[in-house]
Amino acid sequence: MLKKTETANSSAASRGAQNTRDLYYASPATNAKVNLATTIIACFVCLAVGVVVGLNYDKMAVYFGGQQTASSRVNFNQLGELYDELQASYDGDIDDAKALQEAKRGLVNAAGDTYTYYMTAAEAAEFEKDLSGDVGAGIGVEIALRDGFVTVVRTTEDNPARKAGVLAGDVIYKADGEDISMLSTEEVAKKLRGEAGTKVVLTVLRDGKEIDFDLTRETINNVSAYIEYRKDRAVLTITRFDQDTGTLVRQLAQTALDKGYDKFIIDLRGNGGGYVTAAQEVASLWVDGKLVVDQRSASGSYNEQSNAKSGMAILKGKKTVVLVNGTTASASEIVAGALQDYGLATILGEQTYGKGSVQALRNLSGGEMLRVTVAKWYTPNGKNINGEGITPDKIIERSYEQINHNEDPQLDAALKQ
Repeated sequence: MLKKTETANSSAASRGAQNTRDLYYASPATNAKVNLATTIIACFVCLAVGVVVGLNYDKMAVYFGGQQTASSRVNFNQLGELYDELQASYDGDIDDAKALQEAKRGLVNAAGDTYTYYMTAAEAAEFEKDLSGDVGAGIGVEIALRDGFVTVVRTTEDNPARKAGVLAGDVIYKADGEDISMLSTEEVAKKLRGEAGTKVVLTVLRDGKEIDFDLTRETINNVSAYIEYRKDRAVLTITRFDQDTGTLVRQLAQTALDKGYDKFIIDLRGNGGGYVTAAQEVASLWVDGKLVVDQRSASGSYNEQSNAKSGMAILKGKKTVVLVNGTTASASEIVAGALQDYGLATILGEQTYGKGSVQALRNLSGGEMLRVTVAKWYTPNGKNINGEGITPDKIIERSYEQINHNEDPQLDAALKQ
């Protein structure tokens, strides 16, 4: 979940957060598989760090401890020496711009943290679009890492993939004949996106067999929340927490109340997170002024408590069931965790993703961005769910086969609560 600088509270401002945003956001897309090519690139990254830091050590030392002396914990002169040897011996040309870029990436990757990484200007722009739901044109699939492979978890209604027969459970293999099976979900998503009207041949693996689909990309309708009415229940689906989600969800909830509905189902399945302010606003529909999430860091510099807004709990006391699954992550887990801890809703479905760390987004020069883990977050009862997730009050699974046949035992169970 992201918190933009302009909406940060005083404690964030006191950290000098003019170029910082805190986020509680997790997409399985951050989990990338490693192959031989990746290993080779990683080796080059180590060399490339010398390009940036070794040759500019005197200028950059201040950023690595503040002193241009041996007091710096890392001797970057050694990397400069390595780069000198590379330049002297390598039979070929070295792209300095690429070396600089990969040096930054390698330096950040040395942290060894899944959620800490460097983004180029283009990657940062794409990241911002993802958070706002501006996915442009695509084929209409939701994908996630399953058993080490990028897999279709759902196809969206009235979009190319579903119309062509792509199914949940299909493993993404190729795009236009290019093997993309070793890419991260984020990189696969980029391969599948493009201009509306352009074509892509998607190859999936299903039951060990390759199946090709000739698809034409279409503009994807990707709202952050929508409402449906089933029997005596209002079913409010939240797909992400962007800057407008809190307001939108409140409007939808109020519309349902005006229609006379007093039983609600909140569907957070597949929601990977977003802005902290949106999560606070959504939780405020039930939680009245109390703690929603407690952020703590080892240094104490990122300690922060976020409370629900007072006097805004229009759904407090209304019977509520929250649907979750393995791709319910981060901001979604914060909302589900708060409602569960306060006994304001029944959590139903499958174990959630388990993203209990906090990242800050640091804007860098040239439009680049650093995403860095700064703290862990805890539910109101003091539980950190990192790597574990939230255990539903009622565990009900939903198979790929049921998804593909439009069967939803989780929703059916929620309608009976």
